[in-house]
Amino acid sequence: MIDTAIPHKPNPTFEGLKRNKVWLASITILILLAILSPAQARFSLAFTLDALLHTAPFLILSIAIAAWAGATGADSLIARVFTGSPLLMIGLAALAGGLSPFCSCGVIPLIAALLSMGVPLSAVMAFWLASPIMDPSMFVLTTGVLGTEFAIAKTLAAIGLGVMGGLVIYLLARGGALADPLRAGIGNGGCGASNLRTPQPVVWKFWTAPERRAKFGREAVKTTLFLAKWLVLAFLLESLMLTFVPAEVIANTLGGTGIGPIALATVVGVPAYLNGYAALPLIGGMLEQGMAPGAGLAFLVAGGVTSLPAAIAVWALVRPKVFTLYIALSLSGAFLCGLLFQTWMGS
Repeated sequence: MIDTAIPHKPNPTFEGLKRNKVWLASITILILLAILSPAQARFSLAFTLDALLHTAPFLILSIAIAAWAGATGADSLIARVFTGSPLLMIGLAALAGGLSPFCSCGVIPLIAALLSMGVPLSAVMAFWLASPIMDPSMFVLTTGVLGTEFAIAKTLAAIGLGVMGGLVIYLLARGGALADPLRAGIGNGGCGASNLRTPQPVVWKFWTAPERRAKFGREAVKTTLFLAKWLVLAFLLESLMLTFVPAEVIANTLGGTGIGPIALATVVGVPAYLNGYAALPLIGGMLEQGMAPGAGLAFLVAGGVTSLPAAIAVWALVRPKVFTLYIALSLSGAFLCGLLFQTWMGS
């Protein structure tokens, strides 16, 4: 018998949503709200659109920065900071990590290349700890959502955490510890190693080259979609938090000026952290409801370095003792940064 059934053609839009769980989560939230509480659905949708409109100028600038860095090849300059004396390398690596436009997919293979080629773990750790916390586009977005003061504090926290971690690793390594930090089989460096092994010249006038103009467009679209999906989810969650989380709960849990709220925010930041961009509006809403500024900074720093994707990547790359040090340095550094920021804000 001939099968005359019409073959099923999957809907490409639906299939794309199934693969992109962030967009699917946002749509699911809106659908559930529309069914269970239409008024809340209207409020959440209006809140999200208004928040996106408010941050649009900063989004456009951050997208342009990310696309420009990729199109010009400016990220290849990062390899030049890993030369010189160990202490100088730690400082430069922390500065580069806090200011560079590297994304998580580019940092991990570059770290593997640096370690496999003999760059000291102290300098690599300084860059590694600072990189997830701040970059130029993150600085712009943090300024738009939390203010310039918070953005500067977060930048200093990134650099300070990198320097602290690098110095600790340097002292431990001088005693003979931490030899051969990479797991067995890791060491080819992946695609990110090309910036170190064969650095390409930076083309500042990228628009003169068709392939670089095309790359600028691809990077702009990729960054736009990346930011949009996380910020939409974050603003939706913030709208729900404003409605269902009483202000006094936030104030009582993470408010105040003692070390307790900062310590709690440091620990809570690990499982509760969504994404560097998504966390900003969430922290903004919590600050408005009474969260201590130091606790907010501790949450962002700890969550940025120890978020699940970052932790999994580190675990897959280095030996357990290095991973343990990475987590310990992240949490202790985040707590110290939050405590210093809270002290400064209260002075």
